[in-house]
Parts: sequence; C-alpha cells; structure tokens
Amino acid sequence: MTFWQPISTCGDSCRRGGEDRVAGIRVVLRMTALLGVLLAALVLVPIRRGAAVQVVARGMLGALGVRMNWRGPAPRPGSLLVSNHVSWLDILVLLALRPVRIVAKHDVEGWPGIGTLASVIGAIFVDRTRPKRLPGTVAEVTGALRAGRSVAVFPEGTTFCGPERGRFRPAMFQAAVNAGAPVVPITIDYGTTAAAFIGDETLFTSVSRVAALRRLTVTVVGAPALRPDSGASRRTLARAAQASVGTTPIALGLAA
Repeated sequence: MTFWQPISTCGDSCRRGGEDRVAGIRVVLRMTALLGVLLAALVLVPIRRGAAVQVVARGMLGALGVRMNWRGPAPRPGSLLVSNHVSWLDILVLLALRPVRIVAKHDVEGWPGIGTLASVIGAIFVDRTRPKRLPGTVAEVTGALRAGRSVAVFPEGTTFCGPERGRFRPAMFQAAVNAGAPVVPITIDYGTTAAAFIGDETLFTSVSRVAALRRLTVTVVGAPALRPDSGASRRTLARAAQASVGTTPIALGLAA
C-alpha cells in the first residue's frame, strides 16, 4: 500500500461569515462548561469506559450549543463507519451517536486534554509521516472490527469546508474487506462553513468560533450498509462509499 499527505484546497476564505453570534459572556460560559466536561471526562472515562464516552461527547457538544439530528438506519456493531470530514467536531458527533473507535491523525495526541481523552477511549492513531506503519494500522482496525467493535474513519484524510470534498482514500477499506465487516457511509452537514476547521487556524480559535455561534445544528445521515464479499476491492468499495455519501471529489492527484 502507498500512502500520501492529503492537502485541502479549503482555506480561511472559504468561510462565508454572516452567522448570528452570542454575546461575549455567553462564549465564556460555553468555553468554561466545555472545559468542565473535559476535565470530568478525564476522570470518568477511564472508570466507566464505553458507557461514559457517549455521555461525555454529548456533554461537550451541549456545552458548545451544538444540536444533532440523525437520519437513516442504525449501524450494527462491528461496522466501519466512513464519513466526510469538516471539523474536529466530527469526532464528537460520531462518538455521541454510537459506541465507536475513532481513527485519527497522530497530531490529535498532542492536543491539550483532547489528546489524552482520545487515547483513553481507544482511538487508533495514523501517522501519515511514516507510511511503513500503515499496514499495522489497517491490521488494528481489522482486529477491532472482527471483535465486534465499530470503527469510524475519515477517508478524505483531512478537513474540507463542506461544499468541496476530498477523494476517499481506499486504504482503511481494506480492513472491512479483511474482516468481512459492513461499511456504513455517513454524511455530516453543519449547514454552515463556520464549523469548518481549515486553513492555518489553531484549535482554540476554531473552538472559540463555534462557541460564539448562536445556533449550530449538525445533521448526520447514515446510508444503507455496503457489505463487501471476500474478493471485494478496497478501491471499488471506497468509490461506492463516496457515492453514497454524495461527495463530489476534487482532483487531488492521489495515488490509490
């Protein structure tokens, strides 16, 4: 398998602006509430594990004033959930919806508080600077699927503002083929580019902007599961999943 460093064409100029915002004191209260939930999570999650993860994720979204709507059939345990990628919020959204292990870039490990929490909940980290480790990561995802654990991955490999999308990278689809696990395409839509984590902004800047939005509703749509047979091609599976998500890939010139 070859690997790549995905580059998003979306930057700060992609955000349209003009959203209704709350007063500064409300932003401070939301940020404080978010910090409180995060600190509580670092205590509760190691003790309660899966039972606490959904509660914590929902609490963090609630602290920021984010509402969720789910549409579609419920994925069964042991599914590979594949989604478009808009923001760090995507991780919380998927954790709030279903017990799932997240495949995340290794940079997340260094995020204050969130990196520690991600490690505790069993996130599978991908180091895109070390391609020789990719087969081991695919094997780890395969093992989780075979054990009946659902795994969520963002095959675009980086974030896009929403209107533009990246091509689904096929590598992690091999895990579904190896495990004989269903693939569930998921579309995440915030209805605004303000939620996008793109360009050169810091995590703190992005969190602050989300906390300042008067209303943010994320709609999550699950498509019917794709069920690969033993001879399925990961590339074909990736294309089928991307079509189900309804993405229009831009030309990134990525190796398959």
